[in-house]
Order: sequence, then C-alpha cells, then structure tokens
Amino acid sequence: MLTTYAQKLRLFSRDVRLFLVTAVLVGFAWDGVRTVLFNLYLLRLDFGPEFVGLVNAVGALAFSLFCFPAGMLGTRLGSRNMLITGLGLLALGYGLLPLSEFMPEGWRAYWVLGATLPAYLGLAFYLVNGLPFMMGSTEPSERNYVFSVHIALAPLAGFVGSLVGGLLPEVLSRLLGVSMEDPTLYAYPMWLAAVLLVPGMVVLLGARTAGGRSEPAPAAGAPAGGRGMAPYGLLIAVALVTALRFGGRATTTTFFNVYLDEGLGVSTALIGALVASGQLLAIPAALVAPWVVARRGTVGTIVWGSLGVVLCTLPLALVPHWAAAGFGFNSSWAHFSVTIGPMRVFAQ
Repeated sequence: MLTTYAQKLRLFSRDVRLFLVTAVLVGFAWDGVRTVLFNLYLLRLDFGPEFVGLVNAVGALAFSLFCFPAGMLGTRLGSRNMLITGLGLLALGYGLLPLSEFMPEGWRAYWVLGATLPAYLGLAFYLVNGLPFMMGSTEPSERNYVFSVHIALAPLAGFVGSLVGGLLPEVLSRLLGVSMEDPTLYAYPMWLAAVLLVPGMVVLLGARTAGGRSEPAPAAGAPAGGRGMAPYGLLIAVALVTALRFGGRATTTTFFNVYLDEGLGVSTALIGALVASGQLLAIPAALVAPWVVARRGTVGTIVWGSLGVVLCTLPLALVPHWAAAGFGFNSSWAHFSVTIGPMRVFAQ
C-alpha cells in the first residue's frame, strides 16, 4: 500500500501539493486547536452547554447557507480565488473569537455569534471550492488517492494541533501563574492557530489552476453532445445522506470535550490527547479507503462505514467513563474517515 501511495504522490501536480499544504494548516488550526479549546474557552467565559450548542448550531446553519453562494462564486471567479478568500475570512473570524473576553459581559454572546459568521463563511468558501479544485488538478486514475491523502493529512495536522491545544493551557498556566479557569489560557493558542492560516493564502497564490473545475466523463448511455437532464433525485438523495451523516457526527464532535470537561472532570491535556488519538486513527483509515472501495464498491464502503460509526458511538453514549468515551469517539472517527473520500468522489 505504501509503495502504491509513493508512486502516486510523485504524479500529483504542483497545484495539488500546494493545496495539500493548506489542508495541513487548516487541519492544525481548525480541526486540532479549535476542536479541543473553543468550547472549553466558552465554558471558561461562564457560558453553559446550551450556549455552546447554540454557537455551534449557528455555525453549522451559516455554513450550510454559505455553501450555495460559495459554489456559485467559485464557478464565476475561480476556485483558487475563493480558496484564498476563504482562508482569509477563516483567519479573521477565528482571530476575532478569542477577543470575546474583552467585551462587556452583556455583549460577549453577540460578539461570539458575530465572529462565528465570517469564520464559517471562510470555511464554506474553502471546503466547497477545495473539492472541485482538486478535481480539476488531477486525472481520474489518481483521484481516489489524492482525496485519501487529503483526508489523511487533515487529521495528521489535527493530531498535532490537538496535542498542542491540550498542552498549551497548562503550560501557560504554570508560566503565568494563573488558574486553569482563566479564559486567556485558551485564547492565546487560538490566536496562534488563526495566524498560521495566513501562510495558506500566500501558498495558493502560486497555484496555476484558476478555476479548478473539471467536466465529468459522460455516463454510459448519456446522449452525445448534450448534458441531459440533471439527476435531481440522486442529488436530493446525496444531500439527505450527507445531512444525516454530518448531523449525527456534529453532535458527537461538538459536545465531546464539553462532556469530558463538565461531566467527567477530565483534564485539558487528556481531552487533547483523546481528540488527537482519534485524528491519528483517522489517517490509516482514510488511506485504506481505495482498497475498501476496490472490494466493496463506493456505495458499499459508504453504507458499511456509516453503520460502523453508529455501532462505535454506543459506548460513548452508554458508559460514563473517559476510556469508554475515548474508545467510542476514536473508533467512530476512524469509520467515518473511511467513508469521506468515497463520499466526496461519488458526490463530485
């Protein structure tokens, strides 16, 4: 398997490699540091789980609404330009969030919600245009490998970001001589992560693929010389499956650190280690996806992988212990990672 990936990596275009650099930066900052610290930061500002759920729900709703203009703007202005814009907005919103503690207490909630919008607008621009950018920068024979490497790099960077995010508050607490309940300890690592997104904008300026959109090969039996009727039934089915998959997944990822912190009294360092281990498991899971697809097919991989997510989440829900929670979270993450690449290729 490693030999095959090494051979495929040499075939990746320059634009693909530049995009993968941005995937590492986003994985470290957003999937790593933010996943561990953002909700804990809100708790240290004396917000409860209800507000944590509200902020994440607003972010998810904003992301879903922003995806539509993100796709249209990518078609008109080019995927690369929207990727650069998305990274800039993501860095801006992410950098504004830790300023919440300096706002008057009555305005903090509004500031958090307001800063969430540009962050998720940028995330929508980046994620929506990243897929067609990769499609336009690759050949069909290498796409499963490119998507798998992309999906593996994000959790690898997230693994490092989670470890850093989990350890930095305790390190800063000892250096500054303040309690672990001080929200500033969680703000500094998030600012660092936001700043690290800026080099991603610079990297993509060197990409040659302006549009990054490719025309798919016509399906067997499709009328020659015409695009035919859009497959609305299939599009609705894909949208419904995607909504259910990410809706269930988002509930787990949003409240995992809140549950460990508030419900089980787990330390920030251990929370970071548990999240990091889940991201580490996601790497081989994503890389093995092309071989699973070869045996089970794209649809079979998505179905069986999603069923695995359901079964593996049960210990997290039923056993009130950090080890059970960590096992359920990590094993479900691994199963989910197997399905992401095939789902994206199928949707594209």
